[in-house]
Amino acid sequence: MKIVICDDNPENLNEIKNLLQKYGDTVKTPALHTEALSDPTVLYDKISAGILADIYILDMIMSEKTGIDIGVHLRETGCDSVIIYVTHSDDFALDAYHVHAARYLLKPVAEKDFFEAMDYALSHTQTAKAPAFLVRTGDGLISVPYPKIEYIENAARRLDVHLTDGNTIQSIIIRTSFDDEIRELICNDGFIRTHKSFLANVNHVHRLTRSNMVMESGKVIPISKTRTTDVRKNYILYLAKHYR
Repeated sequence: MKIVICDDNPENLNEIKNLLQKYGDTVKTPALHTEALSDPTVLYDKISAGILADIYILDMIMSEKTGIDIGVHLRETGCDSVIIYVTHSDDFALDAYHVHAARYLLKPVAEKDFFEAMDYALSHTQTAKAPAFLVRTGDGLISVPYPKIEYIENAARRLDVHLTDGNTIQSIIIRTSFDDEIRELICNDGFIRTHKSFLANVNHVHRLTRSNMVMESGKVIPISKTRTTDVRKNYILYLAKHYR
């Protein structure tokens, strides 16, 4: 994950760098690669050359090129990277809105506000890059990014795809087996089959017991006796691989 900070005030630039370093120490994945620039024209030229980042943290008021200039340039190139603005004034909030900035933070930036902005930025970036699961519904195909799936239940020959935002997408009646419908997800190590009718996204598991998985939403999905050992083993292997 590449992050670019741009602020022509060295003191403010270091403050954001320190906040980002502190934030990076709290997240296990993905690795954060940071580039700090004090000259906005250098960043403008990099964007023109197609050298892009996933997240931009930009001072609003800079010499030569403003944060809005940078934001407009990003959008004109078709780049949908996350933009976070930091500024001493809230006079430019509307300008930030026009370039679809994710957050608008006032200096001095509070650690809590910065961490929340970064949580959102990482979530948005990972979702945008994530593969998607296609659900056939009565209204047509719906594409659901993997990270938004909490778990899937096979209920009365329909897929109930439970999402992290609390909503549920229900498929039309499936003509093949549950195994066939979720095969692409089973091949992804982020999903575990807990029961003949349930598939769970490991990233959204709050607690594992012998007989069920408690999800972040508080919903409980069963673990069949025949799958208990495999579920526990695969869950531990996944955690060891991704959260070392």
